Amino acid sequence: MAPTPLPPVARPQVRRQHSIRPFIADFACIAAKIVIELDGSQHANATESDARRTAYLEAQGWTVIRFWNARLLTDTDNVLREIIARLPAGEEASE
Repeated sequence: MAPTPLPPVARPQVRRQHSIRPFIADFACIAAKIVIELDGSQHANATESDARRTAYLEAQGWTVIRFWNARLLTDTDNVLREIIARLPAGEEASE
């Protein structure tokens, strides 16, 4: 059985390696104030620093979504669905 197609959405503008001082986000959608972090194995032992980083970004008004690299590679469609679901209605294409 073929996977369910992704819902149609406008292409949001996403920046890679976007500076949100004092941090650099892996990916950021400025219009939606969403940060997407892709975590590799080095983050398995960095839960406290990741939590501080997330708390700081959320205090600045950003929504932080984290995914393990392995999940992105093995479950790409569902990762994309989760990201799309977090985009505010009507703001998908703005920036």
